[in-house]
Amino acid sequence: MVGLYAAIPALLLYPVFGSSRHLVVGPMSATAALSAGVAGGIVSATGDDFTAYTAGLAIAVGVMAVVAGLLRLGFLANFISEPVLKGFIVGMALVIIVGQLPKVFGIDGGEGNFFERLWAVVTSMGDAHGWTILVAAVCLAVVLVMKVVAPRVPGSLVAVVLGILLVTILDLDAKGVATVGEIDAGLPSFAAPDVAAADLSLLISGGAGVMLVGFAGGLGAAKTYAQRNGYRIDPNRELLGLGSANLGAGFFSGMVVNGSLSKTAVNGGAGARSQVSGDVVAGLTVLTLLFLTPLFANLPEPALAAVVIAAVIELVDFGALRRLYRVSTTRLAAIYGHAARADFIAAVGAMLGVLIFDTLPGLVIGVVLSVLLLLYRISKPHVAVLGEVPGGADQWADVDRHPENRPVPGVVVVRVESPMIFANADTVQERLRELAEFDGVRALVLDAAAVPAIDVTAAQMMRDLAEALRGRGVAFVAVGNLGQVRDVLRESGAAEVLTTVYPTIDAAVAAVTRRPETPDHAAPDR
Repeated sequence: MVGLYAAIPALLLYPVFGSSRHLVVGPMSATAALSAGVAGGIVSATGDDFTAYTAGLAIAVGVMAVVAGLLRLGFLANFISEPVLKGFIVGMALVIIVGQLPKVFGIDGGEGNFFERLWAVVTSMGDAHGWTILVAAVCLAVVLVMKVVAPRVPGSLVAVVLGILLVTILDLDAKGVATVGEIDAGLPSFAAPDVAAADLSLLISGGAGVMLVGFAGGLGAAKTYAQRNGYRIDPNRELLGLGSANLGAGFFSGMVVNGSLSKTAVNGGAGARSQVSGDVVAGLTVLTLLFLTPLFANLPEPALAAVVIAAVIELVDFGALRRLYRVSTTRLAAIYGHAARADFIAAVGAMLGVLIFDTLPGLVIGVVLSVLLLLYRISKPHVAVLGEVPGGADQWADVDRHPENRPVPGVVVVRVESPMIFANADTVQERLRELAEFDGVRALVLDAAAVPAIDVTAAQMMRDLAEALRGRGVAFVAVGNLGQVRDVLRESGAAEVLTTVYPTIDAAVAAVTRRPETPDHAAPDR
C-alpha cells in the first residue's frame, strides 16, 4: 500500500518542478530495495515503526534533492556521458526484464545480481506453470502486435483488461496463476512520520545513496525519452522534481520514489506526450483506492510482467553499443591503443556494473572508467607534424594523413591535438625535443591555435624547452595562441623566452626562414 500512497503525490508534484514530459515518478525496485535496507537497518522490518521510517527516509531524500537542486548541483550530471548513460540504461532494462521472468513462468525468483537471478530462472524452469506462461505469452503478444497494427491504441491497457478477463472467466487463480489480490480501499492522511530525532542522521546518511540512485535512474530515463522527442532535460529541475515528489510521498505515508524507466517506457509506449498523463494516472489511482480496488483483485501478475517486458525490451539497445565499438580507426588505435574505444569501454563498464553489482555501483563504474580513459587519452596526445598543402594559401595539415603535403626544410611545424596540462607536459616535451633534434632543424613552430587550454606545468615545460632549444641554436616560435593560453604563458613567464607569437603558420615559417614576401609581425591578443 505504501507504493500506491506514494504514487499519487509523486505523480502530481513532479510535473510542477521537473523538466521531462514523459518521465513517470513512482516506487521503483532498486530504490525500494535500498529503502528497505536503510529503514530495516534502523528498526525492525515488521511493525508500524518500519512504515514510519520508510516514509521518513522518503522525506530525507526529498530534502537533500531539493537542496541539491537549489544549489544547482545538477551540473554533476555532466560527468555522466551519453555512452555511460546508454550502458546504464541497457543494464537497467536487462535487470528489469530478468526480474519479471519469475512472474512470467510462475516460479520463485532468485536473489542477487542479474546473472544469479537469470541462473535461478534457468534452473527452475522445470517448475514452470503452464497457465501462467500462457497468460504472459498472450498479453505480451497483444502488446507487441498492437504496437505494430494499432499504435494509437493503448496495448498495455488492453493486455491488462484481457488478463483480468482470462482469470475471471477461466478461474485461473484457482489453477495457480498469481494475482494482485485484495487491496485495501481508502486514502492516506497527511502527517509527519513518527521518527526519533536521534535517528535522523542515519536516515540522512542512508538517504544520500538512495537519492543518487534515484536521480541517476530518473535522469537516464528522462534523457532517453527527451532525445527521442526533441527536447532537453534540466538536471537542476530534475533534482527539484525528485525532491518534491519524495517530500509528498513521505508526508502521505509513502515510500521513496524516483523516475522509473519501466513506467516511463509504458507511458511513452502508450503515446503520452506530456505530464497530463501523470495527472490522469494520479486521478485514476485515487479513484482506484476509493472505489475500484475490487476490480484489480483478479489482475494476473504475469500480465503485468508482460506489459513491463514489452515496454523495456526496446531499451536493450545493443545496436548502440555496436556503433560505439565501431567508433575507432587504425590511426586512433595507433595513438591511444585500446583507449581508442573509450566510449564503448565506458558504456560496457556501466552496463556490466549494473548487471553484476547493482544500480549505483554500475553508474559509478561507468563514470570512473570514462574519466580515467579521458585522462589517459589526454596524457598521450597526438603531436602531428604539419606540411604545407600544395596550392593552398596558409593551409597546413598532418603529413601522416596527407603525405602529399610539403614540409619546409629545416623547420618542423607541429600541432598538439589536446589541451596541454600537467598530465601530458612530459610526453609533449619529449616528442617536441625528439622532433627538434633531427639533423638540419633550425626552428620549431608550434601551432598553438589548436591548443584550447594550458596550465602552469605545461607553460613551465614550454619555457624550459624554449631555453634548451635556444642553447642548441633552434628557434621555438608559436602561432596564434588563444587569449587564455597567452594569459597563462605571460603570467607564468614562459612568454618571455618564446620568440614572437605569429598570426599564421605562413608568417612564422617566413620569419624563421627569412622569406621576404611574408610580413613578420606578432599576432594580436585573442
